[in-house]
Amino acid sequence: MRAHIEELIHQALGYLKRDGDLPRDLDPAFQIDRPRDASHGDYACNVALVLAKAAKKNPMDIAEAIAARLPGSKRISRVETARPGFLNFHASDHHLRCVVREALADGPTYGHQPAGRKGEVLAEFVSANPTGPLHVGHGRGAAYGASVSAVLEAAGHSVVREYYVNDYGRQMDILAVSVWLRYLELCGEKPRFPDNGYRGEYIYDIARQVRSRHGDDLRYSGNTVAEGLPPDASEDESGDKERHIDALVKRARDLLGDGYEACFRTALETMLEDIRGDLGEFGVTFDRWFSERELERSGALERAIARLDRGGWLYEDSGAKWFKSSELGDDKDRVVVRENGRTTYFASDVAYMLDKFDRCSGQLLYIFGADHHGYVPRLKAAARGLGEDPDRLEFQLVQFAVLYRGGEKIQMSTRSGEFTTLRDLRAEVGSDAARYFYVMRSHDQHLDFDLDLAKSRANENPVYYIQYAHARIHSIFRQMEGKGMKHNPAIGDAALKRLTEPQERAVMQAIGRWPEVIDSAARRRAPHDLAHALHELASTFHTCYNAVPVLVDDEDLRNARLNLAQAVARVLAGGLKLIGVSAPEQM
Repeated sequence: MRAHIEELIHQALGYLKRDGDLPRDLDPAFQIDRPRDASHGDYACNVALVLAKAAKKNPMDIAEAIAARLPGSKRISRVETARPGFLNFHASDHHLRCVVREALADGPTYGHQPAGRKGEVLAEFVSANPTGPLHVGHGRGAAYGASVSAVLEAAGHSVVREYYVNDYGRQMDILAVSVWLRYLELCGEKPRFPDNGYRGEYIYDIARQVRSRHGDDLRYSGNTVAEGLPPDASEDESGDKERHIDALVKRARDLLGDGYEACFRTALETMLEDIRGDLGEFGVTFDRWFSERELERSGALERAIARLDRGGWLYEDSGAKWFKSSELGDDKDRVVVRENGRTTYFASDVAYMLDKFDRCSGQLLYIFGADHHGYVPRLKAAARGLGEDPDRLEFQLVQFAVLYRGGEKIQMSTRSGEFTTLRDLRAEVGSDAARYFYVMRSHDQHLDFDLDLAKSRANENPVYYIQYAHARIHSIFRQMEGKGMKHNPAIGDAALKRLTEPQERAVMQAIGRWPEVIDSAARRRAPHDLAHALHELASTFHTCYNAVPVLVDDEDLRNARLNLAQAVARVLAGGLKLIGVSAPEQM
């Protein structure tokens, strides 16, 4: 409807320019919004206010001139002008009947735009280090990334979903060593476990796999492992946990040789399999799992560094290569190659970005946790250094989710292994509730996740409330069959003009807003808009159901109301699918 009104306004402006009532070079960027006061119509436009200064005319005069030249439309019942210069549009009953027909015809894709018409988006999200199970913080990023990707597709974008696997750096070495030490324990050894190691039962699970594959082949005594290492932080006042763990990694490599890679690979494959399965059960899938190791093997790291060098953006200091990122908008320069010749995490980020630029002609959407806000200026600086357009980079930062049970906050600590996993959350509240609760607030706001509310089967639980509306509609059709009645959609379509009750009109208006909700949610990268609109539609339907009986004796009216109910069910099912929630037919 917004697009229709916009076209009517442009036609009216064309007439006014042609007749000399407005300057021909005016091309206003106006807005069409829904007024807060329903008495002001269904849509309000500020075009006259936008034009007033350039046209040197009173905005009310411009509004009245536009209103007088608007082409006729069956979807608009009347247009009014309001001070200080608004145009207020009232939707016609014909329009409301049309939206019911369109929702029934399009089904779950009602409100969607043709695929690919708005360009490409490469969306990277989750990308958690495969060093442990996904926790509830990763869950929010996963739910947001999956939902915003689905909304972008619905709005006409071509979307590629990508997971960047950090399988090359130091944290993976720490994971491998942690697994090896637990393996030694299973072999009967008593090695000291480092302060900076990964803890948790899942480390033992991986260690058991290593032992089942390699027996005692990787076994060394605890003394051999620890001999000559710099002290850990908890061992000595002068100890340093970072130096200790790095020395321990080197010791493991020296002792194990090829066996170290076997331990590393088992840990990586096990964690990736766990992450893939966890996300798949959560309804989150990816088109590509991109390995950081492949950047090195393919020469992508060298190509990216060479491009920065050709642009004059690298210099050497203390044996390391530095990127002059501070000259391109970052807060400081960044090392890309360490003094030992190894590339940095940042160098991998730059190489991965360049690979993305090569593969995608549109927007590169990075969905990060809020603690990664520092990546924004450094990656934009890297884009400039590579000679790419930084405006093609988009960053959405997802705030953390805090769990509450019985009004008490649940504490988390990832490294110690004391955290709530995504799998635990799904087991407790179900994937539907988890997906909905994760996106019902804007991603840039902290989320207090009430476990008790998410599990409740009450109207106060928003996902239950919406799903119940969908199930209630299917219940109406089962009741109809139980009474020996049949639904005739053709009769219902012809009788849609019989839907005159205010509650019925409110339902049709809510259906009519759905395409705009999808478009707005895509533009704002805000799937919570869908969650709110679905709750509003469910509420409007519940109110209508309680006030207006559906299975009446009047065949025409009954079928019209059944058509309306079915249209609501189609919108609810399609909307819930976009945010990864099921639409049950019975509850």
